[in-house]
Amino acid sequence: MTMNVNIVFPVLNEEKRMPIGIRRTLQFLDSNHLDNFRITIVDNGSTDRTLELIKELQKEDARIDYISLKERGFGVAFKTAVIENKSDIIGYMDIDLSTNIRHMLTVLKIFDSRSDVDIVKGNRLSPSSKVIGRKLTREITSRGLDLLIHFAFKAKVHDTMCGFQFFRKEAIENLVNISSNDKGWFYCAELLLRAERLCMKIEEIPVVWKDDYDTKVNVCKTVSNYLERIISLRREI
Repeated sequence: MTMNVNIVFPVLNEEKRMPIGIRRTLQFLDSNHLDNFRITIVDNGSTDRTLELIKELQKEDARIDYISLKERGFGVAFKTAVIENKSDIIGYMDIDLSTNIRHMLTVLKIFDSRSDVDIVKGNRLSPSSKVIGRKLTREITSRGLDLLIHFAFKAKVHDTMCGFQFFRKEAIENLVNISSNDKGWFYCAELLLRAERLCMKIEEIPVVWKDDYDTKVNVCKTVSNYLERIISLRREI
């Protein structure tokens, strides 16, 4: 079976890293003869040259689509991409390719060979994963939030913030329809927690992940948003 895949890259003021990440992705697709892929770049209201560079990249390669939003936040970016998606598989990656893009081959293999799997995601907290250069504060934060989510929701899924998650089209559309309008990073955790409630099959894979010290993620703001959303979501489900 040949599946069409849509890789979504949410970006905000990424004029330096975005062209590099997109060209590396295209190079990977070409070297592995993967002609069933599209790339969707979602610009979350950048004020630098990001949008201008996206348009230039789109002229260079027909596989690139873009969505321009004035509203910021991962949640609104990915939800919009899902609504406009036409591919069989859709997922997102960080523009710095912190998660090794070669894991895309594993994603394809799983979806192609196992019809019961609805979601394939990376798990940096797996003993089999290789995490390179991660700051101790971020490691403690990730593991702490992971434990909190397991305690609050009795969840089985791990590392809900990992920027490497892919969904079957019908599964993610269902999840988006029943999920909140959270605009932040907790949206990806909510999707996975609701997927568990619906008994969707989530396959977690160990990954090679390299920290990027120029990350745009505000750890304190992200943790605060997580805590607020954990409380409200727990009350709901």
